[in-house]
Amino acid sequence: MRQTTQAFRSRYRADIHRLYNPWLHGAFVLLFGILAIGGFWRTVQQVQPLEWLAVPLTLLFFNFGVYVVHRHLGHHKKSFARMFYARHAGDHHSFFAPGHMTYDSARDWRVILFPAWLIVVHTVVITLPVWWLISRFNTNVAGLFGGCMVLGYLTYEVFHACEHLPPRNPVTRLPWIRQMRHLHELHHRRELMQERNFNIVFPLMDHLFGTLYWEPEHANPHPTRTPMTRMQHHIDIPGEPIAVLAYAASVSRWPEWHPSSLKIDGAQGPLHAGSRFEEEIHAGGRQGHLRWEVTEYLPGRRWCARAQGDHGLSLLLTYECSGDTLGTRFVRTLDYHFEGLGMRIANQLLLKRRIDRESAASMLALRDRAAQSIASASASA
Repeated sequence: MRQTTQAFRSRYRADIHRLYNPWLHGAFVLLFGILAIGGFWRTVQQVQPLEWLAVPLTLLFFNFGVYVVHRHLGHHKKSFARMFYARHAGDHHSFFAPGHMTYDSARDWRVILFPAWLIVVHTVVITLPVWWLISRFNTNVAGLFGGCMVLGYLTYEVFHACEHLPPRNPVTRLPWIRQMRHLHELHHRRELMQERNFNIVFPLMDHLFGTLYWEPEHANPHPTRTPMTRMQHHIDIPGEPIAVLAYAASVSRWPEWHPSSLKIDGAQGPLHAGSRFEEEIHAGGRQGHLRWEVTEYLPGRRWCARAQGDHGLSLLLTYECSGDTLGTRFVRTLDYHFEGLGMRIANQLLLKRRIDRESAASMLALRDRAAQSIASASASA
């Protein structure tokens, strides 16, 4: 397991309240959901054939709602959904990484299941008013709608939990569960999490909106045709992780500390997911131009961006931070590859060693520049 994932799991588990009972959590959600479904469906009597259409249409509507919320709120920070973003993109995607998608004990359900109170909000605040409105026109359609909205919620919780079951569990061998489990693991890749596989129960909306991604279960872990070159460097930097990562994620300041970065055309300050910028570089003895897009920014934890450049160059850059006794342990991971055979050969013979030296030098400069910037900010404050 990667050190950063293991460290996050340890911290997350340590922060779970000692009175938290996962079995009580799961039982409350299941029991409340069943009672709510029963309450809605008790109002249904002598359903006409056309009224049964409320069942598939409601489940289709719920599938669409899950897709929209997961895609646009779970992976893009919005002020009105800040807690959901932090819990999902921050906690859940840090706790579960590709290759390490299973929980170890029932207490890990805390990071899989929604908070127990959310099913109450979903039923009372969202579903019940719509049920009441529809019941003014058709009681049967209203009852079927209400029950299916809660059923969709329970199905989501059950399927999501199954997708994080240990692989030897017999449930994971069921064809539908196995397929959705694989799609969900692909979604947990950092380069795919903001773009692919947002459905949990049935990938209909992913198919309709062009966000479905699938590959054989034991294929190359990077969705590219050529193997990636990986370089990883780390250094201890004085200062809090939030301040350190904010400095490193301020791309306009890259030329201050990275010897390969010549010029940045982008916004000031740390860039959030969805931001784009361009960079002129001189790396490995060659000049080039990169077009970047930020894919993730979790303050104090992780920042990711990808880029396309000249000569078929593709890059994935990740910054990760964790607090330690010396301040912040900063980890920089660079994955890149060239499409052309000539450039791949040149990379193996020459470029890789040069880029590695430049990356190592950038860590020393980052430590000094970040410390100065943080000290100056503290003095000004």
